[in-house]
Amino acid sequence: MQICRQAVLDARRAIAWLARQGYVRIGILGTSLGSCLSLLTTAHEPLVRAQALNHISPYFADVVWRGISTRHVREGLGGSIELDLLRALWKPISPRWYLERLRDRRTLLVYARYDLTFPVDLSEDLVREFRERQIPHDVVTLRCGHYSTGKTPFKFVDGWELTRFLQRALATSHLTSISAARSRR
Repeated sequence: MQICRQAVLDARRAIAWLARQGYVRIGILGTSLGSCLSLLTTAHEPLVRAQALNHISPYFADVVWRGISTRHVREGLGGSIELDLLRALWKPISPRWYLERLRDRRTLLVYARYDLTFPVDLSEDLVREFRERQIPHDVVTLRCGHYSTGKTPFKFVDGWELTRFLQRALATSHLTSISAARSRR
């Protein structure tokens, strides 16, 4: 949890620096566990206007518990903890609990249909949460797995979707900022 907290603090410091340099169209992109950290950063940093989350889950603990790539972490717990307790302990770093803070942000949720690291049902749960809470979002489902997202041709599709979303979302937020500034005059 300390590492996640530090990552969010570092991201917020970088965003504050960008704002001091005059940037107003600030977005964030996170992949894998970085998507959880990006969502947490967005939830706590009002300067972030858009977020593109690549490989998603509502719960940090479930990815560690069920993902193939994190099997060693679960084994390292040595059977001394159950999923419900781990989920409760890691609630502060789990995206599920911060969704209401995202209503005024643009969000892209990307997940891979054959992901064994971020199990697909977890990704679908997060998408469902956004939909049920009526939090604005876009969804892209890639026809690959977690690591094959980085392989041709999937890396091109993923990169296109992520950059296209951020470009559009930040262009819109910039126009909204200009309009709001003019109306205050």
